[in-house]
Amino acid sequence: MRSTWFNFLIPLMALCLPYSASAESQLPDIGSSGYSIISQQQEYQLGRAWARVLRGSTHIYEDALVSQYVEELTWSLVTHSQLTDRRLEVIVLDNPTVNAFAVPGGIIGVHTGLLITAQNEAQLASVLSHELAHLSQRHFASQLEEQRRNQPFFIASILGSILLAAADTEAGIAAMQTSMAASTSSKLSFSRQNEREADYIGLQTLTAAGYAPIQMANMFTQLQQAARFSRTVPEFLLTHPVTQSRIADAQNRAANFTGSATKENTISFDIAKVRIQVNYAQDVKKLLAKYQEMLTQHGNDTLRYAVAYAAIKAKKFDIAKQQMDQFTSAFKSQLSSQLLEAEYLVAKEAFKQADKILSNLHNVYPGNHAISFIYADNLLHLNKPQQATKLYETLVEGNPNDSRAWYLLAESYGLEGNIVGVHEARIEFFLLTANIDKALRQVDFALKEPNLTPNERARLEQRKEDAKAIRKSLEFDF
Repeated sequence: MRSTWFNFLIPLMALCLPYSASAESQLPDIGSSGYSIISQQQEYQLGRAWARVLRGSTHIYEDALVSQYVEELTWSLVTHSQLTDRRLEVIVLDNPTVNAFAVPGGIIGVHTGLLITAQNEAQLASVLSHELAHLSQRHFASQLEEQRRNQPFFIASILGSILLAAADTEAGIAAMQTSMAASTSSKLSFSRQNEREADYIGLQTLTAAGYAPIQMANMFTQLQQAARFSRTVPEFLLTHPVTQSRIADAQNRAANFTGSATKENTISFDIAKVRIQVNYAQDVKKLLAKYQEMLTQHGNDTLRYAVAYAAIKAKKFDIAKQQMDQFTSAFKSQLSSQLLEAEYLVAKEAFKQADKILSNLHNVYPGNHAISFIYADNLLHLNKPQQATKLYETLVEGNPNDSRAWYLLAESYGLEGNIVGVHEARIEFFLLTANIDKALRQVDFALKEPNLTPNERARLEQRKEDAKAIRKSLEFDF
């Protein structure tokens, strides 16, 4: 069952200290301030515990090319932000609704629907910059502090509900709903001030990264229009209310900007957006026809890529090859174009030809997530699980929180007959998705395997202790 308890936690995280400065230039930098109720290290621990529950209760988007793009874009903004604790984790959720959120401790969540709605990279970057501002200003800690002063019983009930949700999802949701309902008016009041501060600081990050400041206002306008013409309000607007005042403020700041930030879009954004649109299409052939019509009006590499990718998914390989052959020489040299050719060959089951391309790309771009996932999958088609295993092992070594890589590593170990490896990879997967009981059962299964070496047995016993410690971390002690 898909858990939704975190949807009630997000609004609490989006609240902030009341806006007390008379001029925006005097906004307080509360990011470095200490809060007696929760430290930065406690925020980090809470964020990591929350991320485990998130991975286990929703779907992570599996297109590594898209996920890698969002992560790289976020990190490019971090270098221009006020964020000092940069232990960041970016999670792209397989969810067509429009939303993004920041969780204390450096967790940034992005719904794929946000990329579909954004018209260009600058608009997407404006939302990410806004979320980074929530983290840098420690809005979660400031709101906990405010609630502790004004409504101690409310904050106690909220934290108790978070604890309960980790152990019993349905009971936690019910308790949190009751607690949140008791303070709706004050929550919205703080949210308005919080959003204003995040807008101001987020715009600084956006322009410092070189993006046109007007795109933040444009994104706000687009979100507002999406709400008007939809039966359901975009999730982002539920926790980030957009008013005409906010839009006007963003427009005024953009008009008064005297710098040279003008960047609006990249082909990488367009490609990520195309891939999501195609993967979500209910009728790929119909979408392919739409792209082909658009191509007759505007011939460019982005649309050729769109036609080719949709054609691959529709198994119209002749159309895909025709468009790839027409890529400009500059685009053919880009990684996304070369990966598309490999995906084309894999879809055609020309696995040996795909292997040559992927092997070369892996040598040129070692450690690239998108290449590694596609390459490993192709190696399994070629019945080479040992080589695929090495790629997955490198992936989890570089990103130990990649639950998908651990899951696929377990599958690869199974194909090569490494039973202990299967157990260990599954244990890691269960721990990363907050399935502690399953992790402990997996440890017990593994310990019953015959011929375990002393090192293997010691590792498994240690993982049992680690699982118990992680369970305790899910019962966050404030």
